[in-house]
Amino acid sequence: MFRRPFGLAAAAFVAALAASVALAPAAALAQDRKVTIGVSIPAADHGWTAGVVFHAERVAKLLMKEHPGLKVIVKTSPDAASQANAVQDLAVQGLNALVILPTDPDPLVNAIKDVKDKGTFVALVDRAPSTNDDSIRDLYVAGNNPALGEVAGRYIAKTTPDAQVVVIRGLPIPIDQQRQDGFDKGIAGSKVKVLARQFGNWSRDDAFRVMQDYLTKYPKIDVVWCQDDDMAVGVMEAITQAKRTDIKYIIGGAGSKDMIKRVMDGDRMVPVDVLYPPAMVSTAMQLTAANFYDQVPVSGTYILDATLVTKDNAKAYYFPDSPF
Repeated sequence: MFRRPFGLAAAAFVAALAASVALAPAAALAQDRKVTIGVSIPAADHGWTAGVVFHAERVAKLLMKEHPGLKVIVKTSPDAASQANAVQDLAVQGLNALVILPTDPDPLVNAIKDVKDKGTFVALVDRAPSTNDDSIRDLYVAGNNPALGEVAGRYIAKTTPDAQVVVIRGLPIPIDQQRQDGFDKGIAGSKVKVLARQFGNWSRDDAFRVMQDYLTKYPKIDVVWCQDDDMAVGVMEAITQAKRTDIKYIIGGAGSKDMIKRVMDGDRMVPVDVLYPPAMVSTAMQLTAANFYDQVPVSGTYILDATLVTKDNAKAYYFPDSPF
């Protein structure tokens, strides 16, 4: 159900699994244990968060089918104030656990801490507040922002070592800087030249306009790194409209179904993608359920790999029914 044990050394984990086999009848009874997990996530206001909602609802159904005694309640919220109210509403429903991906983390710290102080298991996903320790959560699940940039940078340095690259950043917030720092690390020591960096605000329309500006300014561009699959759509539209043929490929990030499908199909312009999956919310949900049903302590920090998606492995990350 999950990729690594928490709070157990490898040998102890093996011993725990052996014990669970020996106690199989008791484990079967444990599946009927009454547990309520509340899941609080942002509303589907753009592609990535639409994917978060899809995977949260998908895995909620799977978990409740697997564990007859489990109730999973998923609530979406458009902003921090609404989400604080949603957390309070969930808390009065007798929660055993809260899985929360904050719209904006710092304004939600008090609401999360109020739940945690009642003895409720709390899993925090992706967006960490300034205080991110065991005073507000038991489990932290997130993507690897520095690695998202570094994996893209390494691929460019290896594949097109003399490339002239334009960069479309996200928003001027810490995770964007982490991605930029990772990218710079990935191309360090190579002859890759960054022509320009501008913010695209993780928006298709804004990325389209930024790319139009780049295409006007630079007669030769080899590669575009745009950090996000939503922005990649705008980038490709700008390239198509300009009828530019010098650009060898683009690299986005997140693992949207459209980009993954392009990788699967061998699209020359999208040879790879880098994962920052919205499905991380389902990882947090599965680990939270494991804490109650699988006799395995779950705590600490779980950082997902920034996997390089290639034609060889893309099928494993393709969810055709997802809105993202």
